[in-house]
Amino acid sequence: MEFAYDDRTIELRQRLEAFLTECVYPAEPVHHEQVLAAGDPWARPPVMDELKAEARARGLWNLFLPDARYGAGLTNLQYAPLAELTGRSPHLAPEALNCAAPDTGNMELLAEFGSDAQRERWLAPLLAGEIRSAFCMTEPEVASSDATNIATRITRDGGDYVVDGRKWWSSGAMDPRCEIFIVMGKTDPDADRHRQQSMILVPRDTPGVTVRRGMTVFGYSDAPHGGHAEIDFSGVRVPAENLVGAEGTGFAIAQARLGPGRIHHCMRLVGMAERALELLCRRALDRVAFGRPLAEQGVVREWIAESRVRIEQARLLVLKTAWLMDTVGNKGAHTEIQAIKIATPAMAEWVIDKAIQAYGGAGVSQDTPLAALWAQARTLRLADGPDEVHRASLARRELRRWS
Repeated sequence: MEFAYDDRTIELRQRLEAFLTECVYPAEPVHHEQVLAAGDPWARPPVMDELKAEARARGLWNLFLPDARYGAGLTNLQYAPLAELTGRSPHLAPEALNCAAPDTGNMELLAEFGSDAQRERWLAPLLAGEIRSAFCMTEPEVASSDATNIATRITRDGGDYVVDGRKWWSSGAMDPRCEIFIVMGKTDPDADRHRQQSMILVPRDTPGVTVRRGMTVFGYSDAPHGGHAEIDFSGVRVPAENLVGAEGTGFAIAQARLGPGRIHHCMRLVGMAERALELLCRRALDRVAFGRPLAEQGVVREWIAESRVRIEQARLLVLKTAWLMDTVGNKGAHTEIQAIKIATPAMAEWVIDKAIQAYGGAGVSQDTPLAALWAQARTLRLADGPDEVHRASLARRELRRWS
């Protein structure tokens, strides 16, 4: 395994660091002020369009897609240090580069499984950053950690499919530019457990689609990721050609979509932890308590040292996972993908928590990015599968080696 950056990664990393320093970090307070001025937590502030235009002009666009027909053609190993940098400002940088969830996963899904017509109609404007999208899988009435539980029905009726059900935590749906929903539902409840589900494209303005409410995350709108919504689908009729792939392939498509999504989250989490550690060190050097800087307090030094150890451990496991995905494929890296999904959010949550503690009251206020970083890290212990599901699956795999 060789994790040294190649020339292309070094060059892109330098450009991205400059973009963050010159454009993204200064835009953070501007973005906050513009959202407050709009009076809508899911508003789209003008500064985001400015950042996207600048990122595209600098050649920092669609870096996440390994298929050179659609994106930058980077490997997972090349993308990892770039995604890590965007994690330092997770509410602005990923979208500025058109590398924000759920659009990334939806673009990957359409690129791999969509028809030519679906790619032309929906993938092209997503790649251009002209529209946004939502992914509708989780449901309020069932334990969605087991995706075979979903109750939404997708019923064939002549040349159409009719969608009925309720979704929530539909990521991306609150963005005013969201135009397309990718909906997972059951087309054949009597089929094999993992062949009952299908994916279908539902334009947002289709009759019968009702966005009931936006869902907040620890009180945050999560607007830069498109927000999350609870949505009713009542007799929603779409053409049969809106089905993604074939009937019964929805579960497999979902799993293929979630693998890259999980590692992208983990890449960004390393960057989130790095920014928290930087803030912790700056605070420790500047703040005086009981007659001496916090940096001279033994407990604070322990936090700093332990943070560095935990970050490095997580980064190495993420890089190993990226390398395996590149060399043996997502299935071959399944164990490592689950391992990083367990370890990295917990690591970031711990480091951010210590930075919050060092800042005291300021750490839980809007005056630092730490509270929002913590909320996102904690949320990612649930998103794309809760810790307990990944632990159970990982344990089963380990036990099979010895049975």
